[in-house]
Amino acid sequence: MAKSKNDTKRNNFFEKFANVATKFTGSSVAFIAATAIVVIWAVTGPLFNYSETWQLVINTGTTIITFLMVFLIQKAQNKDGKAIQLKLNELIAAQQGASNRMVDIEDLSEKELDQLHKFYVTIATLAKKEADIHCSHSIDVAEALNESKLKLNKHFKHHDNESARSKS
Repeated sequence: MAKSKNDTKRNNFFEKFANVATKFTGSSVAFIAATAIVVIWAVTGPLFNYSETWQLVINTGTTIITFLMVFLIQKAQNKDGKAIQLKLNELIAAQQGASNRMVDIEDLSEKELDQLHKFYVTIATLAKKEADIHCSHSIDVAEALNESKLKLNKHFKHHDNESARSKS
């Protein structure tokens, strides 16, 4: 079912509003403003004889703001999480030796994720048995990997890589 123009406009407005609100609430200005409100409220305590209404004002205000912030923070985390997953998926898809089965693993069950975790723990344990980190992370290995990428991906400029290597 296609979205109407009004739905798209509302979603774009909410998206823009959420982005602006997220940036503002995470700023120093927002923190200083919140601190100033609390200080002003505290200073006015004697003026209102520390009444129940005076206490209710700060309690109600902070409760409403906290309630709304939960949704704003969750939206920001969802967006950031999706962006990170897409970046990771791109890295996996671009890496020649990587398993494409790892793309979208966030949709797996907890049991399936535990099984994958055990696999990588085993790999880490085997890697720790290597006495020298230079065995798997040397300049020679990096250069060999780069050369293989240059051969496979003709859109890379080979001469730039050669001139960079001759400088070192």
